[in-house]
Parts: sequence; C-alpha cells; structure tokens
Amino acid sequence: MTPPRYDRGDWKPGDGVFNAGAMADYTVKLADRLGKLFDDDKFVVLLGGECSNLLGPALALRRRGRYGVAYLDGHSDFRTVDNDVYVGAAGGEALALVTGRGQADLTDLEDLRPYVRDQDAVMLGYREDEAYLDSLREAGIPEWSALAVIDDPAAAASGVLAHLERDDLDGFWVHLDVDILDAKVMPAVDSPDPGGLEHEHLRDLLKPLLASPKCVGFDIGIFDPDLDPDGRYAAELTDTLVAALTD
Repeated sequence: MTPPRYDRGDWKPGDGVFNAGAMADYTVKLADRLGKLFDDDKFVVLLGGECSNLLGPALALRRRGRYGVAYLDGHSDFRTVDNDVYVGAAGGEALALVTGRGQADLTDLEDLRPYVRDQDAVMLGYREDEAYLDSLREAGIPEWSALAVIDDPAAAASGVLAHLERDDLDGFWVHLDVDILDAKVMPAVDSPDPGGLEHEHLRDLLKPLLASPKCVGFDIGIFDPDLDPDGRYAAELTDTLVAALTD
C-alpha cells in the first residue's frame, strides 16, 4: 500500500498530531487490507515507515475482538498532552494512541477506542532516560528496559508471554521499531541512541514471541535506507528477522 505524503503543512505546536487526517484514512485502508489476511489465517509481516503503522493492525484486530500488543522500541512512544508540552509526530505517540490517548480522529476510528486496553499492552526496550516511564507505570503497562532485556532476553520474552497468552485475549501483535537496537549496530534510524540491544538480544527476544500461537503478526518500522547507502545494516537486520521467524 502507498502511504500518504508526510506533510506537516502549516502545523504549529498546539495543533495536535500533524498529518492526522491522511493518517486516519490510511489506517482504515490498511486495516481493511490486513483484515482480509487475518480472515485467511495468515501470519502478517508488515514492513512500514514509522510507528504510526501500528494503528492499522490495531484497528483491524480491534474489529475482530480483544488483542494485545508487545511494543518493542527504544522509546515508549507514550507522549500525550498530559505528560508533555504538546504532541506532534504520531511516531512518538503511537503506544499512547493505540491505547486511546489523544485526539479522536486517530484514537476513536469507528467508535472503537481503545484499540488496545492498557492491561493488554507491554513495552520493551526503552533507554534509562525514558521521559514517559512514570506515565507507563501509572497506566499499569508492564515494561522492560533495554538493560533488562539485554540481561536476559528469554526471561523478558517469558514475562511478555505470561501477560499476553491469557485466555481472555484473542491474540497479540508485535510492534518493532528497530531503534531498539544500539546506535552502533543500527544507526540507520531517525533517533539512534546508545544503550540498546545487540542483534542477538533482539533475535532471542523476538523468536519466542513470534512463535507463540497467540501471535498474529508483527510490523517493522523506522529503518531508513537513505542512512544505509551500502545496505549493510539492512542485511544485518534482515538476517536477525529471518532468524527470529525460523525454527
């Protein structure tokens, strides 16, 4: 699918999420497309641009029932008007948006707010200077820092599955922002940060999540090929993702 043009227009601080109208239209179209794949019991791998791509699968799954999300990202993306001066780029607010925080034209499509309940989300990979950690904890969303994942990826994955393989959930989706990786192994992102995962940590975290019978698919975003002119980082990322998807 072709996404809308990334257009800030005449946006200024205080105007809400920029490009929201186009993003909402795209979200509905993407949800329609994904719904057909879910109808056919397909496991979906969604290659996208930035973290607002999660809105499409979140809406598609909300139409079908109650689903959780494992949010793997170097940042919590939990910015709201309640914990910051203003909002703007949906990529920095995606977990907040899918859990119903923010303007209705993005969070309440088809009167289905929230697409994911707080108790059905988990967050992994944030750095130790995460700005919105208090908000995550107030929401009761289980979280694992990058350091916690690095220390024991298998234990982090086990904790996620204990939370998301519940009988009251129809399944869960995995969201991957590749800036969860350390800047030295993945600089081809818009916000590279030190203190992140190595490829082996990401592989060992993803593998049990994607193998779960409750997992219906995952999206990958934020990788910027313009910052990877020789394709080195794309090749390494692809190897990691293939390994995570392979028995």
